Amino acid sequence: MKEIRVLVVDDEAQIQRFLKPALTASNYEVLSAETGHEALRLAATQAPDIVMLDLGLPDMDGKEVLRGIRQFSQIPVIILSARDREAEKIAALDLGADDYVEKPFSIGELMARVRTALRHVSHSAAEKTRVEIEGLVVDTLKRTVTKRGIPVKLTPKEYDLLVVLVRHSGRVITHGQILSQVWGPAHKDDTQYLRVFIGQLRAKIEDDPTAPKIIMTEPGVGYRLTEPEAD
Repeated sequence: MKEIRVLVVDDEAQIQRFLKPALTASNYEVLSAETGHEALRLAATQAPDIVMLDLGLPDMDGKEVLRGIRQFSQIPVIILSARDREAEKIAALDLGADDYVEKPFSIGELMARVRTALRHVSHSAAEKTRVEIEGLVVDTLKRTVTKRGIPVKLTPKEYDLLVVLVRHSGRVITHGQILSQVWGPAHKDDTQYLRVFIGQLRAKIEDDPTAPKIIMTEPGVGYRLTEPEAD
């Protein structure tokens, strides 16, 4: 079985020292870069399967590294982000990052995000048409939604919103991405409008809309649908 190759791009020595043994112990091959130029060189020549990318690099903005990678590859990119860089997280996600993990982070959380991102790559060629989460079943082929076997009546826009979340399940998707995909680019800044629809959707699919377990809020960034249950 091929060893998964991870490129870690971060100029903080303690992050590199923390991540390399943890990733190696999980049977990942680790490549390291401390600058944006080195990251682009390794991404282009060493064919990593996934990239962990810090936004604050010494020679160039991490978003420029992401932009460069996206010119030749669609490999998953997980942003390693400081809490005070909310706008940069959103910009990176809109540029094509797959997810982000806030510093300081636990290795367990990071590994979970890595597994999710890699699963999305393996499933991209054959997208699932049926997912189940917390008793909710969404069948995009039949265009049906049920909760513990009972049909859930959704408006066309509520259904479209749910499908967008399902297609990105397990990963964060920004307000702007959701609004653009469901209502069109002209509405990408209508975040209050989106909150209303998320509230309506939660009222129909969550056991307790005040303590959601299916549609999770990523404060200031967007939403994340809980990872579907395994078949």
